[in-house]
Amino acid sequence: MNPFIQAVRRFPKSGIVLAGVLMVLSAGCNNFLAAGRNAEGVRLYQQARLQEAMRQFQEATYSDPSNADGYYNLAATYHRLGLKENQPSYLAQAENYYNQCLDRQAGHSECYRGLAVLLAEQGRNDEAFRLLEGWVDREPNSTDAKIELARLFEEFGDKNAAKQHLIEALAVESSNSRALAALGKIREDMGEHAQALANYQRSYAYDRFQPHLAGRIAALQSQMGAATSIMVPGSSSGDTRLVGHGPTPLR
Repeated sequence: MNPFIQAVRRFPKSGIVLAGVLMVLSAGCNNFLAAGRNAEGVRLYQQARLQEAMRQFQEATYSDPSNADGYYNLAATYHRLGLKENQPSYLAQAENYYNQCLDRQAGHSECYRGLAVLLAEQGRNDEAFRLLEGWVDREPNSTDAKIELARLFEEFGDKNAAKQHLIEALAVESSNSRALAALGKIREDMGEHAQALANYQRSYAYDRFQPHLAGRIAALQSQMGAATSIMVPGSSSGDTRLVGHGPTPLR
């Protein structure tokens, strides 16, 4: 199992858990080169060739120092290596690159998630919460910020706080499929099955590429004997935990 998945699933017990504007021609060339390096790095990462992937991501940052994705990819790779090899120096590098990513793109949701995971894995739970709460404060209209903060609260067992942040996210963007699916999961866990089903159905209506969600809809329909106007595929046992899959390279 991917070490990041294992890490985030340990949250409750252990104290836990991308685009640019082309300004001039040279920047456009750099962005093109960086995108190619990142793509090759992801291919290598997926083959578990982490050191080679890291070199590609480093080249991406040289090609375009202003592009946050290369720094995030480096952070995610160092994070995975640090866990795999039990190397604190790699984890320190991961934290450094997560922060460099956020310096370049303040609303980089994957980076916020990865850094929060890293902090919590190290028992720095207060820092993880301050990180995400600060993001929400700085960007009150960001649904991603509210979803990630809800994710953290849910992993620490505070489902009511998680639910409230997801409701606030939907007040900003009522059609956000991620927030709807996450709220449905919280409500299902809290025994609010009718509301959970309604949230799942709305999420699926906005985004049909969610086979795991189709499975939850089918399961709740069967459990409740409920009828729905939304047709869904066959059932699936997919997990809709807020935690997701932790940090992995972008592209």
